Amino acid sequence: MTVLEDRIEMAESGDELTLDMMFEWLEKMPIPEGYKTEIVGGNIFMTPQRDTRWDIIADIYDQLRVKYPRKRVKSDVRIDYPGHLNGFASDVTLLAEGATRNGKGQWRCEDVEFIAEVISRKTAGNDYGPKKDTYAAAGVPVYLIVDPYTGEWHLHTLPKDGKYHGNARFDFGVEIDLVKTVVGLVLKTDEFPRG
Repeated sequence: MTVLEDRIEMAESGDELTLDMMFEWLEKMPIPEGYKTEIVGGNIFMTPQRDTRWDIIADIYDQLRVKYPRKRVKSDVRIDYPGHLNGFASDVTLLAEGATRNGKGQWRCEDVEFIAEVISRKTAGNDYGPKKDTYAAAGVPVYLIVDPYTGEWHLHTLPKDGKYHGNARFDFGVEIDLVKTVVGLVLKTDEFPRG
């Protein structure tokens, strides 16, 4: 019996399954290079990193780095969120000034000020659905979804009572004005690639 089979059997026998346990399994699995893994609602998702996605992620990261130090801007770093087994590795995360790690050495979701997720076909439903709801429930002030397949970006702000109450959607080429948010800058989208 493999370690993974042993852990699954243990989880099925009634012992509580945890995010740490699931990520431990992932660390022991032969995950191909260039794949992103995260856990959404207890389900493991692995997606390949495509050039289009990477170019948009890098563009957003570079624009944030003009204003923020490297230690506050993260990409594909695990952060656990409220709800059932939510361990996300967001495409781009901006942490608050003075952000601290929890007892396990991980960044805390309470310190997240901005998230950007770039859509992948196979996991788009997560970004538009459960992850958006989870970010709102955690009080993440600004959540940006960038969709290279439609050539649009979707901005979600004003989280309250587990929902975002501020929403905007525009085509690539239209700037994302975050000046009046905690981010405090404008993101250019004219060089975001499609598809």
